[in-house]
Amino acid sequence: MMMVRKSKGLGERHHKILDFIESYQRKSKHPPSIREIGENCGISSTSVVNYYLDQLEKSGHIERDRKISRGVRLSGPNPLGDLLRVPVIGRIQAGEPMPVPASDFNYFNAEDSVDIAMSLMPAKEKSNKHLFALEVQGDSMIDAMINDGDIVIMKAAQEAKNGDMVAVWLPEKNETTLKYFYLENGRVRLQPANPTMEPIMIDDPSVVEVRGKVVMVIRQVQGLPA
Repeated sequence: MMMVRKSKGLGERHHKILDFIESYQRKSKHPPSIREIGENCGISSTSVVNYYLDQLEKSGHIERDRKISRGVRLSGPNPLGDLLRVPVIGRIQAGEPMPVPASDFNYFNAEDSVDIAMSLMPAKEKSNKHLFALEVQGDSMIDAMINDGDIVIMKAAQEAKNGDMVAVWLPEKNETTLKYFYLENGRVRLQPANPTMEPIMIDDPSVVEVRGKVVMVIRQVQGLPA
């Protein structure tokens, strides 16, 4: 059975996706869907599948036609360059704070990770070893171009400046949320980027724990057939 040739600069998941596309197309005589790629390559989020397909398209390994549901086909190799593996450690609510399952913020399975091309990272973050990723739930940050199902790459942090987009943990409520941070007149304002939603006002800043700052967003392609 012919499999896709290994290429320097591609991660394990890139090769797994390429191998699956080749195998599926050879057997079925048509390309797989995004959902099928995710199911067979151990990726639960379609936004992460799209992220890898975008990288493979930019590197020249595949070609895509986004107007059709099975518009992926293999092409010639061209390395992506160095990769940085970032663990996806859970979910975060971009809406009203929600109770956090035990897995959030403290669970890491080596399979739950995303490989990011170093060339796409902000220059000052390329050597940062304290990065993690969260899957966004909710629509409170839509005006910041962060939608439900997107993946945010975070830099671990315990402090924030006004205007930083942060992952905030509210230990007294056992809740977490993704918002813009502001400290004003001794109070914390957690500001959504959605005009239909009100900010969250917290009188005691000591009960607000900043866990990370957003440095990059992996966006789910809107309207793309699954």
